Amino acid sequence: MELLRLFDILPYYEENYPDQQAALAGKQNGEWRKYSIQEYRQIVDHISYALIKLGIQPKDKVSIISGNRPEWNMLDMAIMQVGAIVVPVYPTISELDYHFILNHCEAQMAIVEGNEVMNKIDNIRPTTPSLKHVYTFIDRNKFPYLEQLIQLGAENPNPEELQRRKEQVNTNDCSTIMYTSGTTGTPKGVMLSHSNIINQINSLQYTPAKWSRIALSFLPLCHAYERMLVFLYQYLGMSVYYAQNIGTIAENIKEIHPTMMSTVPRMLEKIYDKVYASSKNMPFLQKKIFRWAIHVAQQYKIQDDARSWWYNQKHKLADKLVFSKIRKNIGGNFDIVVSGAASIQPRLASFFSAIGMPVFEGYGLTETSPVIAVSCRGKYGREAGTVGPPLPGVEVKIADNGEVICRGHNVMLGYYKDEALTKQVIDEDGWFHTGDLGKFTKVGQLVLTGRMKSLFKTSFGKYINPQMIEEKFAESPFIENIVVVGENQKFAAALISPDFVFLKSWSERHNLTFTTPEEMVKNEIVIKRFAREVAKYNAFFGDTEQVKKFELIPDEWSQLTEILTPTLKVKRNLVHERYRDVIQKIYS
Repeated sequence: MELLRLFDILPYYEENYPDQQAALAGKQNGEWRKYSIQEYRQIVDHISYALIKLGIQPKDKVSIISGNRPEWNMLDMAIMQVGAIVVPVYPTISELDYHFILNHCEAQMAIVEGNEVMNKIDNIRPTTPSLKHVYTFIDRNKFPYLEQLIQLGAENPNPEELQRRKEQVNTNDCSTIMYTSGTTGTPKGVMLSHSNIINQINSLQYTPAKWSRIALSFLPLCHAYERMLVFLYQYLGMSVYYAQNIGTIAENIKEIHPTMMSTVPRMLEKIYDKVYASSKNMPFLQKKIFRWAIHVAQQYKIQDDARSWWYNQKHKLADKLVFSKIRKNIGGNFDIVVSGAASIQPRLASFFSAIGMPVFEGYGLTETSPVIAVSCRGKYGREAGTVGPPLPGVEVKIADNGEVICRGHNVMLGYYKDEALTKQVIDEDGWFHTGDLGKFTKVGQLVLTGRMKSLFKTSFGKYINPQMIEEKFAESPFIENIVVVGENQKFAAALISPDFVFLKSWSERHNLTFTTPEEMVKNEIVIKRFAREVAKYNAFFGDTEQVKKFELIPDEWSQLTEILTPTLKVKRNLVHERYRDVIQKIYS
């Protein structure tokens, strides 16, 4: 059958993979709760019947405010089946943002997870007139809950009306409005059609190998990147297992042995640091062999025909002595690890590919459904430092000012209720302006070089690309996050958020008592060690780009402190705002 609307994935799945006993799975009371494709479809239909019964009309907006769980997908499909529009919202944002988003999209209904979110939604209800129905995932003694919604549908089946609703949904209709959390400003409602996302699935369906059958998902489904991949997994009949949280990923990988997952570079950096640190207490000879193998891995060329015969012999030996053990410790059986949301350091792409976790890097934005370019199999499909070639059917070119622009089936319908802003980013010829800087290699792979908005000039008129500097400095195990500053100043400086876990183990090895983050960032020995680290990475840059001064920040930079986006990118504007005094001190 032809895929025209996203909910068409379900009958397609059942027709082609009828024996799938774990279409979706999530942890409940310490055990994996698996849903077969038949049970998945039945629950989806029951939710759809309930939505019809509650009076949800085509084009109404229904919001899912939740972390990843199988019920998320069930609601997603059920809402779209009745012709309504899904508005996914992060469960980690402020009450003010919920108020803005739910009023802006005029949400008729919200299904919310967790006490905290429930209370925030309850607080804004009096000033959110459109919001007629609020459901919680479990019984929280305040609102009706999901089990009751499913029961309502089971008691009021309406297959004829559901079929009629499905038939009325066109492939070019809006399927979802995704509000970009972004690193700046007010959330913008990106309208994506069924066709936008289905074209992504069609373009990417041959990327995973046929034997790849188990996906682990932990990046937020509220993010276009993970949501599109989970649609792809379902289209391919794969099992989707949801990690309980970021902290259980390692344990979940060992339990289910996934063949595919998506991640962000920061997560891979943490795994790499852990692997490298595991050698510190090894006997001398064992440590020597281990470190040699790590060095071999970092020289790995990820394009298959680019590795020499001599390198392959070294790799074979390193695999036998070291990589096979690392793989066993990690516990996966990976065909692909997709890395997105930020550039991955080439040494990490090489390392993970060498040990048997082939890294495929992708690039895009919510506004582009989301993929613009991605690594692929075949000649010139993958190379460290690039995000691969553009997707089939997507035109990409570099504008005169160096900006990456694209057009094709992936470009959004527009920003909801904001034609003026839509016209700012999609020009008259249909080109979407990404705001990213880039270039092409000789063989057509896209390389990203920074964000246009991030570029700044020093008082000497020299341009500085802070992201390029930050990516290099982030290779240091001492550095968790870094923001380079210096607009209209004489030199570039940096705010550094240390990796306190690493700093603690370093302190122990150097007989230094680790006290509190606040005290450690003022410790002279620690500051001197960071100065050496800064000097080491400065050597990769010209004089005007070097970090001349730095300040260590004791605060945690996370989603909870609102400095990191859900895909762990730093909100630069917020850093500049929050640490204005620190920046002034550097330049005073």
